[in-house]
Amino acid sequence: MVYMISKNIQNSKLQSQLNEIPLEPGCYLFLDKDARILYIGKSKSLRNRVKSYFRSSNDISPRIGLMVKQIDDIEFIVTDTESEALVLESNLIKNHKPYFNILLKDDKKYPYLCITWSEPYPRLYLTRRRRQSHGLDRFYGPFVDVGLLRNTILLVKKLFPLRQRPRPLYKDRTCLNYSIGRCPGVCQELVTPEEYQNIIKKVAMIFQGRTEELRIKLTNQMNTYAENLDYEEAAKVRDQLNGLEQLVENQKMGIPDSSVSRDVVAIAKEKNISCIQIFQMRAGKLVARLGYSFNSYYLDSPSIIQRVLEEHYSNVDPIEIPSDVLVEHTLPQQSLIQTWLIEQCGHRVEISCPKRGKKLQLVELVRRNADYELKRTKTAQEQNTLALEDLAQLLELSGAPKRIEAYDISHISGSDAVASQVVFIDGIPAKQHYRKYKIKSGSITSGHSDDFLALSEVIRRRFKKWSRAKLEGLNIEELSRNSKSRLALGGFNDWPDLIVIDGGKGQLSSVLNVLHELNLQEELNVCSLAKKNEDIYLPNTLLPLDSNPDQLGVRLIRRIRDEAHRFAISFHRQQRATRMNRSRLTEIPGLGTKKIRELFNHFQSIEAIQLASEDQLQAIPGFGPNLAHKVWGYFHPEGNS
Repeated sequence: MVYMISKNIQNSKLQSQLNEIPLEPGCYLFLDKDARILYIGKSKSLRNRVKSYFRSSNDISPRIGLMVKQIDDIEFIVTDTESEALVLESNLIKNHKPYFNILLKDDKKYPYLCITWSEPYPRLYLTRRRRQSHGLDRFYGPFVDVGLLRNTILLVKKLFPLRQRPRPLYKDRTCLNYSIGRCPGVCQELVTPEEYQNIIKKVAMIFQGRTEELRIKLTNQMNTYAENLDYEEAAKVRDQLNGLEQLVENQKMGIPDSSVSRDVVAIAKEKNISCIQIFQMRAGKLVARLGYSFNSYYLDSPSIIQRVLEEHYSNVDPIEIPSDVLVEHTLPQQSLIQTWLIEQCGHRVEISCPKRGKKLQLVELVRRNADYELKRTKTAQEQNTLALEDLAQLLELSGAPKRIEAYDISHISGSDAVASQVVFIDGIPAKQHYRKYKIKSGSITSGHSDDFLALSEVIRRRFKKWSRAKLEGLNIEELSRNSKSRLALGGFNDWPDLIVIDGGKGQLSSVLNVLHELNLQEELNVCSLAKKNEDIYLPNTLLPLDSNPDQLGVRLIRRIRDEAHRFAISFHRQQRATRMNRSRLTEIPGLGTKKIRELFNHFQSIEAIQLASEDQLQAIPGFGPNLAHKVWGYFHPEGNS
């Protein structure tokens, strides 16, 4: 049952409503004035826990204090037990992903493996950012041993017939990979989605650490083929078994009690930096070493480990949960977490904090790895701090720039002109804040380029909101100070401390002209970095800065400029490919601009359109059997003859 405190009340009146919350276990949800969920929590006593947020600000962290200021409404769900509340909290966080619940940071240095189960023919790919666009897609990692992960993927692609290319090489026939048995012919649908997904399920078992279970399954399959005198298929499975043995041999460490599936968790912590390592042991081998980072002054190590386990096991398949979990510290709610895991996976799970013997040695080994990771993280942060301070001194800024934005233009002789905006926060790429711009100016067309005009357009679009606020009498300096919070009121949460333009004096002048037009020239710090000699230019100067190309600040600004260049080129290539694909589809009779747009909105890519069946094409509004058959026949001329 959900109880709700009345909406649209001020924070000062919120405390008078707190007595409506019962003293029972359950989950609570904090919402802002726009009904967005800020935070989801659990407690065995809802009223006491929620009230604790509204006590003296000295008792809570600045981060939670910021959240409390945003609370406009409270919802809660009562459960029978604290264990049920834990399960409910896990599901709610997974579904809603509230901003203030995301304390556990995916370690961007290490990649994940993603299997796109949302597609009829799932893909395997590496990514360094976990973005679950579809609930069926599965992520494994982050893997600390990147080299071992890449070698495993290469071996897997040799063992199992998988799609080897992100897009088909030919539209009407298979490529060499099919001929040599590396691909089952996905591009021409020579294998059904069900058959292909059965192959992917075997691959997933490897990354779940279930290699022994897979070995038994393949052995039984090989014996079945042999009994049916299908020796060719039996030989293929035999080769997969041999490759699987090779993969297991590549593991770098073993443990004596090979029958136990075990996760070992340890932490290294200093001030607000915590590095957590999870060693996944399966059948006596280390199959994965996962790494996470955690930023918090106010949580102790046992609480952090518990939070890591909650989030980690909420995002894995129940079959991946081991029977034995070794932790460096006794958890605050160890029995509750253990009960929750048992309910999740349906088998015995024991969480223990070893005090002696080989298990303690194993925990200490994981702790040493966490110590090394903490040291590397601190060194990287210190280097970033030094680089930012050096950059501030070089550009004569009032302080080290926290948020730096860089802009670049990309096109080919004016065609498909786009711009990029990349953002670095504390010297680290903040890719969630990256932005792409399509240049709208009618003066920039194929055969006629104008980088100055393109930059002017982008800067005008980027800062017109701030210019309008200044015109309305708002204090830009105060707004910019408050913008460091992602949840700053009014959407003013993206003020940069420094703007970097990819170009020379001409590009810088065009940007300064726009800032004068917007009346923001006094508030924004701008510089440009010319490609040829890597010269740095500041406003109102004829000569570049006298700088050393090897000093930390210059190296940082070059890295930011290069990232803006890379991001712009990537977007330009994407736009050019889309345009070429759209023009290709105009060859299909009866397919106009509107229908082409609907095709791309539905399937997202030309490859997906090519793989679509007639029934899938007919599912698009306005696509009848006749038009669907024409589109399908264009990509499958042999079936249309």
